[in-house]
Amino acid sequence: MRLSKHQCQIIRQTVANCFGPGARVYLFGSRADDTARGGDIDLLIETEMTDVDEIVRAEIQFQVKVQQRLGEQKIDLLIDYPGRGEHPPIFAVAERTGVPL
Repeated sequence: MRLSKHQCQIIRQTVANCFGPGARVYLFGSRADDTARGGDIDLLIETEMTDVDEIVRAEIQFQVKVQQRLGEQKIDLLIDYPGRGEHPPIFAVAERTGVPL
């Protein structure tokens, strides 16, 4: 995994603050691969939230807070929640290759 312990801690804390203490976060994509280089931070967040407006607010809040704490980073989020109707194929990739933070 090509994130520092400090970066992982910031991401975990920010996910819990924005999406709730029961939310889980996984790193996938090139940053989860020690042999890869570069790349953005791809995260899958699983939350118990069900209100779509609340989830959107949490996503915006997460992006702002994590950027403030980590500095400017390209971060892509997939958010899974109870009742989500559609799961594009990237969700299967994230679930299969994701590393829990």
